[in-house]
Amino acid sequence: MQNPSDTAIHDILSSTRVIAVVGISANVERPSNEVAKFLQLRGFRVIPVNPGLAGQKLLGETVWPDLASIPKDIDVDMVDVFRASEAVPVVVADALAHLPSLKTIWMQLGVTNESAAAEARARGVTVVQNRCPKIEWPRVMGR
Repeated sequence: MQNPSDTAIHDILSSTRVIAVVGISANVERPSNEVAKFLQLRGFRVIPVNPGLAGQKLLGETVWPDLASIPKDIDVDMVDVFRASEAVPVVVADALAHLPSLKTIWMQLGVTNESAAAEARARGVTVVQNRCPKIEWPRVMGR
């Protein structure tokens, strides 16, 4: 598994503006909700994606059933994946097909899929695996 350098992670977190969180939970005690709220408090626009919650509001945003459903006027820079490793290829394929401004696929702690990562990298997308932006933020951003 090849992850970007700390400098590259700093650059990702500095340049990203809109993050689709795939697999977000409405339960505030779940890591996906906690991380999404953390990112939102750092100034990111968080777009929640969860088919079971589609149409509801989470963190002030409409929940979309999948990446293809996100309106085209929302330029998603990063997809943060809170799904099992086996589900990552479908998430990455959807992201590559439907998010023209995509720059980063970020797989959460415990989530890796090298074939999906290779596909994304081949399309010019940066991939982070088995890491959490909430943990990386203070480490590479210094606050």
